[in-house]
Amino acid sequence: MSGARTLGINGLGRIGKLSLWYHLGHDGFDRFVVNVGRPVGTSLESVAEYIAKDSTYGPLHRFLGGHKAKRDIQVVDEAGGIIRAHGKEIVVLRQARNPKDIPWRDYGVSVVVDCTGKFRDPHADPEDPKGALRGHLAAGARVVMLSAPFKSKLKGVPLPDDAATLIHGINHLDFDPGRHRLVSAASCTTTALAHMMQPLLARDLTRNMITAGMSTVHAVTNSQPALDAVPGANATDLRKTRSAMNNIVLTSTNAAKALEQVMPEIARIGFMADSVRIPIASVSLIILNVTFQTEERLDGTVALGRDQINAIYKEAAEGEAKGLLKYSDEQNVSADMLGEDAAVVIEGVETHTRTGFVDIKIDGTEHRIPLTHCKIFGWYDNELGSYTYRLGELTTHVANSL
Repeated sequence: MSGARTLGINGLGRIGKLSLWYHLGHDGFDRFVVNVGRPVGTSLESVAEYIAKDSTYGPLHRFLGGHKAKRDIQVVDEAGGIIRAHGKEIVVLRQARNPKDIPWRDYGVSVVVDCTGKFRDPHADPEDPKGALRGHLAAGARVVMLSAPFKSKLKGVPLPDDAATLIHGINHLDFDPGRHRLVSAASCTTTALAHMMQPLLARDLTRNMITAGMSTVHAVTNSQPALDAVPGANATDLRKTRSAMNNIVLTSTNAAKALEQVMPEIARIGFMADSVRIPIASVSLIILNVTFQTEERLDGTVALGRDQINAIYKEAAEGEAKGLLKYSDEQNVSADMLGEDAAVVIEGVETHTRTGFVDIKIDGTEHRIPLTHCKIFGWYDNELGSYTYRLGELTTHVANSL
């Protein structure tokens, strides 16, 4: 087996492991080459155990087959690093950490998903001794998928011509197999945010945004320590070294900036974004605030309110965004969204709008302009259901386009 039917995954952390889970349950690939780059446990059985179980989502076999399913994962060849799980072969590589040294070519791998979070610079030289994203190309891959936003050391320099940021369901059809070699799938928050913004930007009633901002109430990630830790050299944000188990941590997010790469029209809006980390394993919440210039009807009411906003999302969920965006009139909590297959779930019962008026003078004439402020809540399972599923769909699309 070779070519598009064999998928390479570099890194077996949260997104790497869940990407493997996703593809084990779908038909896009029938063989996987997973690079962990180091010895794991006492044998290959340790890797199999890690793949088979998960503290957040339960065992792999229940994820794939429901509560009646049986465990189906076994080591086939310890020396060759071969595991078989649910009818598919997984080759585990445990030596090279630098992308340029991973033998993708030998295994017929065309598409690699880099889930390490270590190699994000699209400009970095493939021969960089510390490793680079382009090293995967030098090692034989045709396209590299990055499960994070690009982060370049060359500040202010645009992306290389062969690099693109794509989100499934937003701009994934922009992938050009004759041009693109590096593809970022953005972040979990950017993915959810893009799917919240898309229906608003697509309609005349809500296209005219004055300003927007968002806060994400975000689950912990492995970048945070379980207990307080000593800050590293040159660390500027000391809150990132505080215990994820015991604190609400204010931090930053580049979701708004990354959103401009997939939705250029966002650049004209004064968009702000921030993040609050909370001690839960997965499921996050976007609180989106948008101010619109609206129209006043003859009876003194305005054309945009809560019902209109919710109607837009209902229409999108049943139409152009079906299967990606969901709308809910239920009163949900975060646990209800664990594993939910949706880029974002709109919590319709919490949509709020308020309209005020601004008086401005143009050429000596007073004008009374109605402005509607809207608050919209969107759930997303930042690890699996929202992000990894969309990454999996994007990866399959890219592979099928080659």
